[in-house]
Amino acid sequence: MVKSSTARRRCVAVAAILGWAGLSIQMYLILYARWSIAASLLGGLVSFFSFFTVLTNTLVAVVLTCELTSRESAARRWFLQPWVSSAIAVSIAVVGVAYSLLLRHLWHPEGWQWLADELMHDVMPLLFLVYWWFCVPKGTLRLRHIALWVIYPLVYFGYVLWRGHLLATYPYPFIDVDKLGYPQVFVNAGGLLAGFVLISLLVIGLDRWRTDRK
Repeated sequence: MVKSSTARRRCVAVAAILGWAGLSIQMYLILYARWSIAASLLGGLVSFFSFFTVLTNTLVAVVLTCELTSRESAARRWFLQPWVSSAIAVSIAVVGVAYSLLLRHLWHPEGWQWLADELMHDVMPLLFLVYWWFCVPKGTLRLRHIALWVIYPLVYFGYVLWRGHLLATYPYPFIDVDKLGYPQVFVNAGGLLAGFVLISLLVIGLDRWRTDRK
């Protein structure tokens, strides 16, 4: 039992390191690109945190870090609640699926950008879902939690529309209002939200199935 606990902790530590590494590499690349053209570094930070991928990977890294931290705090207790960790699991699953279906074919990153891309879109979704399966307590999720979970993507969508209206720039091509128009953007967003809800239902179903097995 002790060996199993130690091995699990080491796996979580590796996942947390990889999570922060992917975010750090991506931040460096964005800030370096801005610095190279003498653009605002503050604007680079705003751009960095305007991606759903970055925000969700940050939440993933925070949860994994909280799992490793023994010191009790309100933040640690909140992030390690099953419904909160499960919401983040749904979000990072959406990141991986949406990237593979909608974005991967649009560009071919190389070098450090390829590494950051793989870590945030492929490696971390898989690792966090494994963490959710083995480490997050099961049996407390309910359908009503989905109403809370969708607040995150809805608020994000509202933010990127507002930011895009002000700056005429959008983080993802499928929500580019200037090119697609509001009707098509809302259709695209509705499809993504439906996918989010579908994955949420799957996570709740797996939670109940795991509980019934025990």
